[in-house]
Amino acid sequence: MDILKKIHREIVPLSPEDSFLVEDRTKEYFDYPMHFHPELELNFILNGKNVRRMVGDSIEKIDDIDLVLVGANLHHVWEQHECTNKEIREVTIQFQNDLFNDSFLDRSVMRPIKEMLEHSSHGILFSRETSMALKERILKVSKMEGMDNFMEIFSILYDLAISRNQRLLSTLSVKPMNFENSKKIKLLYDYVQKNYDKKITLSEASELVNMSNVSFNRFIKKRTGKTFVDYLNEVRIGYASKFLIEKELGISEIAFICGFNSIANFNRVFRKNKNRTPTQYRNDFSGIKRAL
Repeated sequence: MDILKKIHREIVPLSPEDSFLVEDRTKEYFDYPMHFHPELELNFILNGKNVRRMVGDSIEKIDDIDLVLVGANLHHVWEQHECTNKEIREVTIQFQNDLFNDSFLDRSVMRPIKEMLEHSSHGILFSRETSMALKERILKVSKMEGMDNFMEIFSILYDLAISRNQRLLSTLSVKPMNFENSKKIKLLYDYVQKNYDKKITLSEASELVNMSNVSFNRFIKKRTGKTFVDYLNEVRIGYASKFLIEKELGISEIAFICGFNSIANFNRVFRKNKNRTPTQYRNDFSGIKRAL
């Protein structure tokens, strides 16, 4: 199935008085187009092996169980692709991004949920182990009402927040991440976002945060899980992915305006990050235009 040509702004029927909207359905086919909405969405899919999931600039075929938290205004879609199962179970839980206010999220016990909500701007894929552990609870939540419903969903969110082996899906986010309130990481983040198209050396980045190269390497690895070069390349590939979708530019031109001085290096790094060539990636998104 080809996704439609525009990214739709979905109107979620969630009033200011509502806490959560839960939809539980068994379906034969995914036919809703690429879309976005200001509400956050937890989407659980069972028996959907080979459905194709697109979240931001991430494109992946899913396994037989899939559990993803999509942040506010991050475009996403699950499409049929190569799935042949006719009894796909989908549970979608949506809630407004101000459901938990800042004073509540600033409580120490709420820190895992606060960080998870911040990271959801990239889309979060939860591990198979976590999905299986929460499967029965998620499948039952639509049958609950009132405070029982609220408390169970809140408990599920907390268990997700503290779960292991979470993975961010999209290299681009709708809004900057907090990076655990680290001023130095925020300074680096802003600098890279403004200068990703230029040459940025390790020494230049280290000097920016007043560190030696060795200390900076340890610092960035601890905070992001990546070397500085990998982090910089991930940002550049994120912008390249965006331009491949939205702009009618040649691949070589996109490589250079995203800071790569070698098309061969660009192709290698892109394939490492996206598991496909730039041409394959553009073809996967053929026809899509951002309508934000």
